Amino acid sequence: MKDILGALGNFLKEIFSFSYLDTGLSRLLEALGLELDSKIFSVLHFFLYDSIKIFFLLFVLVFGISYIQSYFPPQRTKEILGSMNGFWGRIFGALLGILTPFCSCSSIPFFIGFCSAGLSIGVTLSFLIMSPMADLASLAILISEFGYKIALAYLLSGLVIAVLSGYIIEKLGFVKITATKVLASYTSPSQKERIKEAKNGAKDIIKRVWLYILLGVAIGSFIHNLLPQNLVERVLGADLWYSVLLACVVGIPMYADTFGAIPVALALLEKGAGLGTVLSFLMSVTALSLPSLVMLSKVMSPRLLAAFVITLSLGIILIGYIFNAFAYIFI
Repeated sequence: MKDILGALGNFLKEIFSFSYLDTGLSRLLEALGLELDSKIFSVLHFFLYDSIKIFFLLFVLVFGISYIQSYFPPQRTKEILGSMNGFWGRIFGALLGILTPFCSCSSIPFFIGFCSAGLSIGVTLSFLIMSPMADLASLAILISEFGYKIALAYLLSGLVIAVLSGYIIEKLGFVKITATKVLASYTSPSQKERIKEAKNGAKDIIKRVWLYILLGVAIGSFIHNLLPQNLVERVLGADLWYSVLLACVVGIPMYADTFGAIPVALALLEKGAGLGTVLSFLMSVTALSLPSLVMLSKVMSPRLLAAFVITLSLGIILIGYIFNAFAYIFI
């Protein structure tokens, strides 16, 4: 089994390594007169390489995912989820979140619609938590940047948090939703319409996140090439008890999706930040962003919102400490 997983990991790493892009950009920058070992070369190479790779993967993968999703409109999803409750219902709700390339704010209308349609609050909360935290496109980019071990660890950790948070909040009984949304009627599209919608969906995602991606890559390039390593280690090192808490708190006001946060997280990890600290940062940026909490405050009762924030925060912090303690398994 270990050999199989290793072979699969090497295969995925080869697919997502983009070595040709790395080589091509190096030659281009050298042709422009930049020294290979200069800071400006490193900064520009990091920025161009990560930006091009992320945008390419994002368009291709979101196009494919959007095409598949055309067979599972909200109405059909509601019918499937409506027949599921309990543990397996929450599992399916979280898995559905992985299949939806939405940021936290984009997931909220689906969450409202599912709740208004009478679906279990635990199932819909599992979807709401998992959808912005990880999807297939961001998983591919995580594999490319961090390797398959860390990417799968992040995915499974997100699933555990989403399922357990949905379970805990549902058992607490804070189920009041203060807004309604009716799911629109649905007509099965033709193949041509599916392809058109998939292309439009990919373009729409890129239009909404391109600025955050470029900003995230720019910050990542700064951290990777200019920020002293000992400074990152002193603030976010795995051996510091407060590093996970700090990463979680810092991530909340930063509204970004996974695509924009990944370059920052990768640069922090390479500069000496703890693995668990970096994963907590990624999760808090995507699942606990301040704009999404503001939107949720309009549709959730104060007690439900407080239970959501506290439960999710505790899960993210716990995951951070666990991965800091066992980082040697993944790195």
